[in-house]
Amino acid sequence: MAIASHLASVGATRDVLSRHGLATKHSLGQNFLVNDAVIANICKLSEVCEEDNVLEVGPGIGTLTVALLPRAKHVLSIERDPDLPAVLDETCDDFDNFTLIGKDALRLNDDDLIAAFGKQAVEAGEAPNKFISNLPYAVAATLVLDYFQRIPSLQSATVMVQSEVADRMQAVVGTKDYAAYSVKLQLIAKATGRFQVSPGNFFPPPRVTSSVIRLDRRSDLGLSAEEIANASMAADAAFFTRRKTISNSMKGYFSSRGEQGKAIAAKLPEILAEVGIDAKRRGETLELSEFVELGRVLAKAKAEE
Repeated sequence: MAIASHLASVGATRDVLSRHGLATKHSLGQNFLVNDAVIANICKLSEVCEEDNVLEVGPGIGTLTVALLPRAKHVLSIERDPDLPAVLDETCDDFDNFTLIGKDALRLNDDDLIAAFGKQAVEAGEAPNKFISNLPYAVAATLVLDYFQRIPSLQSATVMVQSEVADRMQAVVGTKDYAAYSVKLQLIAKATGRFQVSPGNFFPPPRVTSSVIRLDRRSDLGLSAEEIANASMAADAAFFTRRKTISNSMKGYFSSRGEQGKAIAAKLPEILAEVGIDAKRRGETLELSEFVELGRVLAKAKAEE
């Protein structure tokens, strides 16, 4: 089997860091992949190909990046560690389809995408179309949802996250992992593949078990951006106080949001009755379709205030 990444070993990782006088930074969540089979499986699960414009966050020394570059049309990597651009200049030097931006990934904007992929491709909704990363765990959940919401061209995300985060991403109604985050993400994307990665596959080994999960943007629900936003608001309200009934949780949520929110809180019995949701139910019992309908009625109530 061909090697996916020549950097995917403890020895190669140590050598690169040593040449640049660096060490791993726990504060930035740096755990470098050192198993080439895992890199190969990420590439396989993502189905990265020569037509793909890939977005990567947290490339580190380029372990996954050098596996993506020969397979993709272009790779844009976002790295916040100011010490690593010099390393990536070395490890990715053989490729002319690589763009590196040094910044916080949560501050990625359209100008960054245009600089990497070109204005025409970005405005046409063609780039980036795949998000493939070994993500820093502290921001993984936030980034995945944020990018699906803000980057309409993104068709899939194949990302390494903490297993508990992957559980929330694909949680089903009625389970302990089903939460507002699960609802908001699943309104946009659904899990289509996953595999587990043990701590021994990293240098240094993290104290948690990891999973690579693939999420594909969904079109089967037929929801508009406004409907998704309204349903997401409903999810935030329903899970505002998880252990309380949906009526009490939503009352607490809206009562803390100014005069308009207080007015909506007063109408909650009528709103829930219109949707046909028992006020004594809890947020984790509601299906996606119920959140969509609840969001529709809540948005109508807000517009009337």
